[in-house]
Amino acid sequence: MALLELRDVRMVYHMGDVAVHALAGVDLTIASGEFVAIMGASGSGKSTLMAILGALDRPTSGSYQLEGVEMTTLARTRLAALRNARIGFVFQSFNLLARTSALENVELPLLYARGIPSRERRRRALEALARVGLHGREHHTPGQLSGGQQQRVAIARALVNSPALVLADEPTGNLDSRVSAEIMGLFEELNDAGVTVVLVTHEPDIAACAKRCIVLRDGRILSDDPVVERVSHLARAAGQE
Repeated sequence: MALLELRDVRMVYHMGDVAVHALAGVDLTIASGEFVAIMGASGSGKSTLMAILGALDRPTSGSYQLEGVEMTTLARTRLAALRNARIGFVFQSFNLLARTSALENVELPLLYARGIPSRERRRRALEALARVGLHGREHHTPGQLSGGQQQRVAIARALVNSPALVLADEPTGNLDSRVSAEIMGLFEELNDAGVTVVLVTHEPDIAACAKRCIVLRDGRILSDDPVVERVSHLARAAGQE
């Protein structure tokens, strides 16, 4: 079943008198439960595509449907509510509130949802933190956590609303190779549990953790292929035990 569908999606930015075609007619279907990596050189359209998938930008033209809902024509308030409920975001720079505990950071999307009692928000946030291996770190602030632990908090925050889609933009860009492998193992584990993951990366070894790799060039899809020689960090970790 298709989770999301893009049809002839185009994005044009105007810089003075110059029109920049960031996306030049993208057709893309991603099924529920997939693990997709998006690659491409700087300026290929990766970030623009990610912003459209996350409903942070509207395309200049074309159709984007998420779970059968046409996202390009929704009113802003409805779009914001749907984005908060159905899409989880993980960023390279973590985007955590510095003076706020891990628990409170994870609760944020639930606050925006409104109508959820504080006890239920806490329960869901604790469950999400335990899911990413941070049981016992709930009351630590970002400054008291390592980079890898901060990214785990960000992933827990992305998962707390049980979204249909998790978007990760260079999620290992600020992490060393060992911690990057741990984070990718976590994404693999989440995907194996049924979470749909789409990540942007410029690193081939990170893309090799996915099950499908899309390469962009000049705003178009250059290739879209299954990952044949997949790197499984979960299998590697199990072999080291």
